[in-house]
Amino acid sequence: MPRRAPPIAGRRCRSDVSRTVAHRRRACDRPRHTTVLHRFQIALADVDRSVYTDLDVRVARHPSEDVPFLLTRVLAFALEHTEGLEFGKGLSDADEPAVWQRTGDGRVLTWIDVGSPAPDRLHRAAKLGARVVVYCHKRPDLLRQRCAKENVHRAEEIVVVEVPSDLLDALGARLDRNNRWDLSRHEGHVTVVAGGAAIDAALPSGPLAPPT
Repeated sequence: MPRRAPPIAGRRCRSDVSRTVAHRRRACDRPRHTTVLHRFQIALADVDRSVYTDLDVRVARHPSEDVPFLLTRVLAFALEHTEGLEFGKGLSDADEPAVWQRTGDGRVLTWIDVGSPAPDRLHRAAKLGARVVVYCHKRPDLLRQRCAKENVHRAEEIVVVEVPSDLLDALGARLDRNNRWDLSRHEGHVTVVAGGAAIDAALPSGPLAPPT
C-alpha cells in the first residue's frame, strides 16, 4: 500500500482554511455588543458665544448608537460648552438627555437632545429644564410637523439646531478612537479641521414652533 506523503510544514489543508475564513466572516457579521470609547481633543473657537477653550472629551459609544448620532452628540457638547455641562447616559437611560447641565441639587438648567425626540419627551424636558435644545440631524421639518400636532410645553422656546448630513458623513469618514478637531463657529457657520481636511457647514437654528 503506497505511503502518504508527510505534510509540508506551514501548509494547511483546504478544509482548515475554509473553516478559518468562515469563522472570520461570522465574527465580522456579529452585532457589536460592547461599548466603544472615543476620545476627542477639540480646540474650540466659538466666536458667536465668545468661548475659546481646549476640550478633552471621552465619549462612550453605546452598542446601538450609530456614527451620526455619536458625532452629533460631540458637536452639541462642544458648541454648547459651559461650566457644568456633561453627557447624559443617553441610549442607556431614556430618562436622561444626550447632554445636560444641572445644579448641585439636581435641578436641570439645560436639556440637550439629539435626533428627533418624541413630542411627549420634549414636553417633559421643557417642564424640567430652563432651556431645551435639540440637535437634529434627521429631517428637522418632520420633527416640527410632529410636534405641531401635540401640546408641547414652551414649544416656541425650544431651539432646534439643524446638523447637515454632509458634515457628519465627512467627520464619520475620519472617525477614530483618538480624534483631534479644530472647531470654530462664526455667525452660525461651522468649520471643523479633522484628519487634515477642513469641513465647512452651516448649522441653522430656530424655534421648534412659531411664537403664539
